[in-house]
Amino acid sequence: MEEWRKLLALVPTPPDWKIDWNAWYVSGLHTYFADMEKTGQNPVWHGEGDVWTHTRMVCETLVGMESFRMLPGRQRMEVFLAALLHDLGKIPCTKLEDGCLVSPNHTAVGARMARELLYTVYGVGGTPEQMEFRETICNLIRYHSVPTHILDQKDPERRLLKIAANGELAGDFTIRLLCVLVEADVRGRVYENIRESVDLVHLCAELAEEQGCLDAPFSFASSYAEHAFLSGRRVRPEQELYDDTWGEVILMSGLPGTGKDTWIRKHLTDMPMISLDEIRKELGVSPGEPQGPVAAAAREKAREYLRRKESFVWNATNVTPSLREKQVRLFQDYRASVRIVYLETGWEEQLCRNQSRSRTVPEEAVRKMMRNLVLPERHEAQMVQWIGEDA
Repeated sequence: MEEWRKLLALVPTPPDWKIDWNAWYVSGLHTYFADMEKTGQNPVWHGEGDVWTHTRMVCETLVGMESFRMLPGRQRMEVFLAALLHDLGKIPCTKLEDGCLVSPNHTAVGARMARELLYTVYGVGGTPEQMEFRETICNLIRYHSVPTHILDQKDPERRLLKIAANGELAGDFTIRLLCVLVEADVRGRVYENIRESVDLVHLCAELAEEQGCLDAPFSFASSYAEHAFLSGRRVRPEQELYDDTWGEVILMSGLPGTGKDTWIRKHLTDMPMISLDEIRKELGVSPGEPQGPVAAAAREKAREYLRRKESFVWNATNVTPSLREKQVRLFQDYRASVRIVYLETGWEEQLCRNQSRSRTVPEEAVRKMMRNLVLPERHEAQMVQWIGEDA
């Protein structure tokens, strides 16, 4: 964590708000800066040129904004680091398409890259405080394209309420903070329509304020009503709904070695468990082999519990939204309420624990999971928990 503290010390502070770029260049991030410098951008939107030139302009613009300077110190650190890393995803995503440079999906990819960098290189994770700090940065990166395209959303109000709900988990994240970052992103470039884009950012903030989610998540009547609205049901956000679920299924999430088995034994002693590790052992399938038979056997066991309306734990890594969505849909089809429990420990500790397991997952496989890791968002289930080491 020593390198992380050195990095935080470089975030500009009052009274001069100076960015020491020489110090940033010799930090552990210099290789990413070099890759940004090699990454071009569409001159229609970015007349300033490469991604690194734009990033520097965004950071310089940000520290000059009163809306940034008025933020609490911790949030200033989060939004500045998000500005520094906001276009990280353009490095792998930028390509030439019909003669134009485009970067599809760079916000989602960039958020994953930032998470991997902060967690595995700088050790930002494992405790609730560190997880919230890191994930505030990752959420800012993930959603920084939304405010300027708010009118392109199919349902802008629902979209904002869904994004804002992540503040229940990453406590510093708000739509207001997102709009501060995006205004700097818009102003920190060479572009003909900057004024129009800034107006869209302000409109986004106004819409969020009207919906009651600018500075905090919207207060729904219940977790059931919240999930119903955020998952797309045709209900109003303030509506109270009858909860017709019969009980709870718990979906575990976390990298190998984060202590899922230990947590279950400690907190869910009376609940039956479907463990993909145990099914692999029964079927003689290693983690590196095709997992189709393992998943099929696990889902059939789940249906047996669901038909009996019996609560249980689904114990697997579930580190991507697509994996979680598939299981959650199955459980909810049988009218079960779902709680997702994501566990995290420090990166080095996690690797050590994995090595000490009787069925060790190859480190390269763990690192691949880490590259794809997306923490569960609030809208994914009736209840979502992130649990760190000291929770």
